[in-house]
Amino acid sequence: MKRIVVGISGASGTIYGVRLLEALHADPDVEVHLVMSKWAKVNLSVELPDYTLDRVKALADVVDDANDMGATISSGSFRHDGMVIVPASMKTVAAIATGLGDNLIARAADVTLKEHRQLIVVPRESPFSQIHLQNMLTLARMGVEIIPPIPAFYNQPKTVDDIVNHTVMKLLDRLGIDNSLSPRWEGFEAARAAVKQAVPAARPAGESDIAEVG
Repeated sequence: MKRIVVGISGASGTIYGVRLLEALHADPDVEVHLVMSKWAKVNLSVELPDYTLDRVKALADVVDDANDMGATISSGSFRHDGMVIVPASMKTVAAIATGLGDNLIARAADVTLKEHRQLIVVPRESPFSQIHLQNMLTLARMGVEIIPPIPAFYNQPKTVDDIVNHTVMKLLDRLGIDNSLSPRWEGFEAARAAVKQAVPAARPAGESDIAEVG
């Protein structure tokens, strides 16, 4: 059984964290440990009003308070198979890059690094300042996987869910968890065939939807 730690910080994009939790919860071979910052909870109420905090917590096997620095995940002796911070605020990125374990998310990431375990960060900010970029470069040099939620369009996304699922698919892939959450690239021929199915055939020149009057 895989043991995955999920941290949801106060950046916009709470849906990415919730969708990852839903995917992990659906896998009986995954144990999920969740910690949400104070502002992540606020964002949840604004960005996903259909999701109560209790509903989100129910997607995890263990839920720790962001201020509980004595939680199991705060120790390097707690063994897990990967930690994902999604979305990751620039404050959280800065805290990890400088070793400032000021809350449980940053502390759990700090011990993940020192124990040489997998750490994935999903930065949610735009535009990035030089400080943001430097902090992410610092993390990348330490082996942290930086996976920003950048959408792809070869899969013909039609809804926000399609765009979110593509990023979550990438997170699951990096965690080594099989999934079919989003269509994968299968070459240009397959992409062209998908486009032909999705887009109506072009009209002959001069043809119009406007009815003739007469």
